[in-house]
Amino acid sequence: MPATQKPMRYGHTEGHTDVCFDDSGSCIVTSGSDGDVRIWEDLDDDDPKSINVGEKAYSCALKNGKLVTAVSNNTIQVHTFPEGVPDGILTRFTTNANHVVFNGDGTKIAAGSSDFLVKIVDVMDCSQQKTFRGHDAPVLSLSFDPKDIFLASASCDGSVKVWQISDQTCPVSWPLLQKCNDVVNAKSICRLAWQPKSGKLLAVPVEKSVKLYRRETWSNQFDLSDDFISQTLNIVTWSPCGQYLAAGSINGLIIIWNVETKNCIERVKHEKGYAICGLSWHPTCAQIAYTDAEGNLGLLENVCDPNGKMSNSKVSSRVEKDYKDLFDGDDTSNVSDCLKDNAVKTHSFSKGIVNDEEDDDDLMLASGRPRQRSHILEDDENSVDVTMLKIGSSLFKEEEDDQGGSIHNLPVVASQRPFYDGPMPTPRQKPFQSGSTPVHLTHRFMVWNSVGIIRCYNDEQDNAIDVEFHDTSIHHATHLLNTFNYTVADLSREAVLLACESTDELASKLHCLHLSSWDSSKEWIVDMPPNEDIEAICLGQGWAAAATTSLLLRLFTIGGVQKEVFSLPGPVVSMAGHGEQLVIVYHRGTGFDGDQCLGVQLLELGKKKKQILHGDPLPLTRKSYLVWVGFSAEGTPCYVDSEGIVRMLNRGLGHTWTPVCNTREHCKGKSDHYWVVGIHENPQQLRCIPCKGSRFPPTLPRPAVAVLSFKLPYCQTATEKGQMEEQYWRSVIFHNHLDYLAKNGYEYEESTKNQATKEQQELLLKMLALSCKLEREFRCVELAGLMTQNAVNLAIKYASRSRRLILAQRLSELAAEKAAELAATQAEEEEEEDFRKKLNAGYSNTSTEWSQPRLRNQVEEDTEDNGEADNTEERPEIHKHGESPFFKSADSSDMLALKSGAVISSSQGRINPFKVSGSSKEPAISVNSGHSTNILDSMNKSSKKSTAFNRATDDEKSPVIKPLIPKPKSKQASAASFFQKRTSQADRTEEVKEENPKNSSSETPAVCPQNTENQRPKTGFQMWLEENRSHILSDNPDFSDEADIIKEGMVRFKVLSTEERKAWAAKAKGGTASDGAEEKKRKRVVDESQETENQEEKMKNLNLPKKQKPLDLSTNQKLSAFAFKQE
Repeated sequence: MPATQKPMRYGHTEGHTDVCFDDSGSCIVTSGSDGDVRIWEDLDDDDPKSINVGEKAYSCALKNGKLVTAVSNNTIQVHTFPEGVPDGILTRFTTNANHVVFNGDGTKIAAGSSDFLVKIVDVMDCSQQKTFRGHDAPVLSLSFDPKDIFLASASCDGSVKVWQISDQTCPVSWPLLQKCNDVVNAKSICRLAWQPKSGKLLAVPVEKSVKLYRRETWSNQFDLSDDFISQTLNIVTWSPCGQYLAAGSINGLIIIWNVETKNCIERVKHEKGYAICGLSWHPTCAQIAYTDAEGNLGLLENVCDPNGKMSNSKVSSRVEKDYKDLFDGDDTSNVSDCLKDNAVKTHSFSKGIVNDEEDDDDLMLASGRPRQRSHILEDDENSVDVTMLKIGSSLFKEEEDDQGGSIHNLPVVASQRPFYDGPMPTPRQKPFQSGSTPVHLTHRFMVWNSVGIIRCYNDEQDNAIDVEFHDTSIHHATHLLNTFNYTVADLSREAVLLACESTDELASKLHCLHLSSWDSSKEWIVDMPPNEDIEAICLGQGWAAAATTSLLLRLFTIGGVQKEVFSLPGPVVSMAGHGEQLVIVYHRGTGFDGDQCLGVQLLELGKKKKQILHGDPLPLTRKSYLVWVGFSAEGTPCYVDSEGIVRMLNRGLGHTWTPVCNTREHCKGKSDHYWVVGIHENPQQLRCIPCKGSRFPPTLPRPAVAVLSFKLPYCQTATEKGQMEEQYWRSVIFHNHLDYLAKNGYEYEESTKNQATKEQQELLLKMLALSCKLEREFRCVELAGLMTQNAVNLAIKYASRSRRLILAQRLSELAAEKAAELAATQAEEEEEEDFRKKLNAGYSNTSTEWSQPRLRNQVEEDTEDNGEADNTEERPEIHKHGESPFFKSADSSDMLALKSGAVISSSQGRINPFKVSGSSKEPAISVNSGHSTNILDSMNKSSKKSTAFNRATDDEKSPVIKPLIPKPKSKQASAASFFQKRTSQADRTEEVKEENPKNSSSETPAVCPQNTENQRPKTGFQMWLEENRSHILSDNPDFSDEADIIKEGMVRFKVLSTEERKAWAAKAKGGTASDGAEEKKRKRVVDESQETENQEEKMKNLNLPKKQKPLDLSTNQKLSAFAFKQE
C-alpha cells in the first residue's frame, strides 16, 4: 500500500519553514518567517498553540523539553516546551543563524551562522562553548554525529566539512556544492544528516542525488538517485532505525530509499510543487512531516506497509523484518510514550510480529524488550527470563558491519538497563569568577567590580588584557599582553591577579601585578604543581588566594610569599575577598531535579584567624544556580542566583542569609536580566548592568550601570503597616555592618549609626501609633519591646495623650524593666573596666612604674567624705603627679564634653573643668582641694524626662565620694549614655571611669590634694571596714586583692540597719567639727543622707525581679501621667 499523503494546510506566512517532532512524537512543531513556533497535536488541529520567538525564526530544534530556535536578532534562544516560557539565550552571532540542531542526548546544540561561524553550546551552561572557524561563506546546515565525535557542516562556499569536536579540527572537506554569497541565493540549503545510532554514514544532498560517505575513511560509499528527480535535492532525513532515507527537492518531490538495497520505495509529489525545506520522520510511527517554502505543513502516513508491500518497488523480506524492528526496538526513553500515545497501533503491530512465523529472530526481537511485551501479551516473568537468556550471549559479540546487526543489538542492551523513575541528578555548575562574562567570547569582561574593569581581547589581531580603574587616582589604565592565555582575573586597589590553565608544555600559573609595591619589582608568578589547575582566585587586603582542581586553597601574601594551604570540602564554584574576609562557595554534594547543592565557608584572615561559616549550605532558589558572589562595599558577604534573588548575610540573626532584592521584578521582559557589579549598604544601592535578552553584557558599546533599590520580601508591602515593617527591618539589616566594624576595631562614622537608630525608632513609633488607631494595644507593647529607652518614654507620652491609660501603664512597666536591664548591663561592663583602670590609674605606660598595692593605699588615704557611703558611690582616679583626672558624667552633654578630651591641669593644683559657681553656703576652698558643685546646676529642663527618681536629690549641693564598686545607672542616665560614641582603647586609658549614682544627679569626684593639711576625714564605711577587715579575710581567705575585700565589705555594710550606718557615719565625723561652718555642713549632710536613704529604697524596689508587680505603684502612676503633668 503506497504512502498516504494528507492535504496540506497553512502553517506560517510564506518563507522558509522548519519542522520537527517532539521526543514522543505526540505533536508536530513548526517555525516560520512570521517569528512564531506552532505546536500541532496533528495535522487536523485547528487551534495549534503558538509561541512568538522573534521577528523571524529560521530554524527550530526540540529535545528534553527544550525548544531551541535560531531567530532574526542573531541569537539562539531557548524556550521551555510545551509551556513556551523563555529560558534565556544560548549564544549570539553577528548575523542571522541559519540552522540549529541538538546532539543525540540533548545536552548540546550546534548552530551555524551567516558570519561563517559554527558554534557548539552546552544547553545547561551556555558559557561552555566551542567555535569552529574555517568556512568562507555563510553556513547552510549542520548535523551532529550520534556518537558526539564529529560535526558535519555545509556552507555557501561550496564545501561540506567534517569537524572533530574535541580539538575543533577539520579532518576532511569536500567541494560538493555550487558556490554563492548568501543563503537566499543558494540553490539548495543542503540539509545533510548522519545515520542514527551507529553514525556509519553521512548523507549529503548534492544536485539530483544523495552522496553517502563512510565514517572514519570518509570515502564515498555510494550515491542514491532516481529517474524521477528533475530538480536539485534540498534536504535529507533518516528514519529512526537508520534503514531508510528520505529526501526533498526544490520542486516538491519527496523520495524514500531503502539504504541497504538502494531501492526507491516511495515517491510523493507536492500538490503545488513548492520547494521542500523541512522534513522530519516520526520517532516511532510510519509518518513523515514536511514543510514547504510557502509556509505550508504536510504529513505522509503509512510510509512503509507492515505487510511488506512497497509502492513502485520490490522490497526484500529483510526490509520487512528490519522495518518491524523499527517499532519494537526504539529508544528506551520512548517506551512509555509509545505505549501511551500509540497503544492501538503498537498493540496490533506487536501481535503481528509474534504471530509471524517467518523467522525466530523476529520473536527474539519482539521479546527483546521485556517491559513492552509483558505489557501487551501479559507474559509471566519466567518467559521473559528465558528470552533474555536466549539473547544474552549477543551482548558480548562484536558489532556487525551490516545495519541489521546493529538494530538487533540495541534492544538487547536496552533490556538489561534497570528502569529508574526517581529524581535525576543535576549537572554540577562549573567554576566561575564573579563579574566575568563567558570564556568562549573573543571580547569579554574578565572582571567588573567596584574597583575597576579588566577586559580580555582574543581575536586574530590581538590577544591582550586591558585594566581600567574607576578612580584613576588609584592607578592609571594598563595594557597587558596575554601571552599565557589568562582566563581568570581579579582586581583590588592593591593588585591585579591573573591565572591560566595548564597546557601540555606549561603549568597553571598565578600572576600578580602588585600596584602598591614601593620597590621596583611589581610582578610575581607562581607555577602550580603538575596536574593542578587554578579554578578560582580572589584578592583581599594584603593577601591573595587561589583554589585549584586538587581541592586545595592556597594563600599568598600580596608580595608573593606562600602562606597557609588547606583542603576544600568539595570542588570550588567561586570565591571573593574583602579586607580580611574570604568567602568560598563549593559543591558540597550532588543536587537533584535541577537544584545545585552548594556550601559556603567564611574565614577571617587577620591576626586572629578564624572561620565564621563552617561549610553551611548556601540557600538558592529552586532550579537555579549561582551567578555572583562577593562583598558589599562595607564588607558584608552577598550573592546572587540565576533567578535574580540577591541575598545578604544577616550577622544579627546568627549568620543567616536574607533575600534583600529580586532583580527580576525590575526586568521588563522574561529574557531580560540584570548583571550585578557591586552592592552598597550605605547608601542602599544595588549596582548592575541591564542586559536585554541576555544574561551578560557585551564589551562594546560600553554598558551603562543602573542602580536598583533593595526590598525585603515582606508580606502586604502595599499596606502602610507592611511597608513600615519592611523599611524597619531593612534598616536593621543594612546597618548590622556598623556593629561588625566596631567589634573588629574598624573606624566608622558615628553619625551614620545615630541616624540609623533615629530612623528605626521613628518607624517603630509610627507603627505604634498605627496600632493604637487600630485598637491593637498588645501589638503596641510588642513594638515598644524593640524601642530604645527614650523612644519608650515617647510612647508612654503618646499613649497618655491618647487616653489609653492601660497601655501607658504597660509601657511604663516595660520602661522600668528596660531601665533595670540596661543598668545591670552597664554595671557589668563598668565593673570590669573599673577594676582595670583602678590598677592602671595615674601610671605611665612604662612597665617599671607598676605598683598596685601602693596605689590602692594612696587612694584610700586621699579620699575624703562629704556624705554617707551608702548613699552614692564613686571611685576617684589619682594621677601620679596630681594632675586633674577625667571623669564621666551621667548627663549626656557632660559626657560629650568629656569624650572630646578636654583636660585642664595646673602646676599649682587641679581645676575641675566642669565646676560652676557654688552657693554661698559652701565654704571657701583652695584651688588644690576645690570641690565641684552639683552638675544638676548646669542641666537644662529637658533632662527631666519621665522618671520620678531624680527629684529626691534636687537639693543636694556637695559631691559625695563613692567606694570602688560601680552602681547601676538610672534609666535616664543609662539611656543618655547608651548611644554615645564609644571611645577607642587608647582614649579609654587616659580617662577616669565615671560612676553614676542611683538617682539622676551626678557628683564630681573629689580632688586629691598635694598637701596633707586639707585631707578629709575617713567615711563611716572606711572606719567600719578597718575594724571588720580581719573578719572578712578570715571568712574569705582566698581574697588577695583589695578590690575584692572592698566589694565584700560593701555588701556587708549595706546589710546593716539604717541606725547602725548612721552611727558609723557619726562616729567618723565625731572629732572633725571645730567651727560653726563645719557643723552646718555636717547637719546638711545628715539631711541629705536621709533623703538619699529614701532614694535608695526606691531603687531597690526598681531592681526587684521583673515579675514582682506592684513595682512601686506611685512611680508607675507618675510615669503614666507624665504627659499631663508636663502640659
